[in-house]
Amino acid sequence: MIPVRIKSTGVYAPGLPIGNQELKNLAKIDFDTAKTESKIGIVQRHIAHLRGINETTADFATKAGVEAIANAGLAASDIGLFIVATDTPEYISPSTAIVVQGRIQKGEVWGGAFDINAACASFSIAFDTASRILANNSLIRFALVIGVYNMPAFFRPGDAFGYSIFADGAGAFVLERVEGTESSSGYIGGQQLTDGTQWNYIGIYSGAARKPITHQMLDSGEYGLQNLQPLPGDRNVRLWPMVVEKLLNGHSVKLEEVDHFVFTQINHSVIVKVMEVLKQPMTKTTCVMDRYGYTGSGCLPMAFHHAVSEGRVKRGNKVVFVASGAGLAVGSNLFIY
Repeated sequence: MIPVRIKSTGVYAPGLPIGNQELKNLAKIDFDTAKTESKIGIVQRHIAHLRGINETTADFATKAGVEAIANAGLAASDIGLFIVATDTPEYISPSTAIVVQGRIQKGEVWGGAFDINAACASFSIAFDTASRILANNSLIRFALVIGVYNMPAFFRPGDAFGYSIFADGAGAFVLERVEGTESSSGYIGGQQLTDGTQWNYIGIYSGAARKPITHQMLDSGEYGLQNLQPLPGDRNVRLWPMVVEKLLNGHSVKLEEVDHFVFTQINHSVIVKVMEVLKQPMTKTTCVMDRYGYTGSGCLPMAFHHAVSEGRVKRGNKVVFVASGAGLAVGSNLFIY
């Protein structure tokens, strides 16, 4: 087991929550409210620009990170590594993590800061990366890993699909390298799955090297979040049990030994089906899409924060994360909280 534990967590979502009916009015869209609530599980969400709040990705990440640092009882100067996990960065360059480090630590320090972008699997992969860096670098004791999502900043006007599903939010972990036997908590391992032939399903395809923004592109509406072709409807129901099985088998852990599962918070009915396939009760998972909508790279740490703060996960519990995102990218983590 890697001697790295989650010391604390933090969350942030901008403004008052927006219910489905209010969303229709604010965004001037229409969508199937009954399906959104009963199947997908989304009842409300937070979207900064619809509340007139002048905040974007780096603001969300900074506020979640500051909360996590405070909950850890640390000073900003204690953090030796910043990783921001997102596919909705503040800028293409510099990295959002650099911006967040500057806001939190106020200047030049001996430490690192970088982003990880694997769509909605970003946080899982960042968690794995940070744990391995901490375990192998004695100069760093604490890392701040933040999953953040600001997909609404990339919606085109009238995008009913985007507005009804995606939302703003961030979740943060302070990770700590622990010495010897001082803690029973630790990071066991991770597993990734990738299929780059699926790059052209959904994403933000404009604004970078291949398709720089032009007046023609703006006029034709070929910018922002684009859904180029339908995603396979059963993809996560097929993938997630397979990912869990491989992850657990790789570390000689039995399914019944896992105390809690946290999945990408994209669809409540999918999580129900996956737990049925795994033959595990819904009491062993946490869903937060009802209160936050889908917050992509931020949803795993946000859900875990609530699982801990609401008493569903306790110290010593064995936990599995599974996250999948466009690309296709899938990440998973096994750890003892």
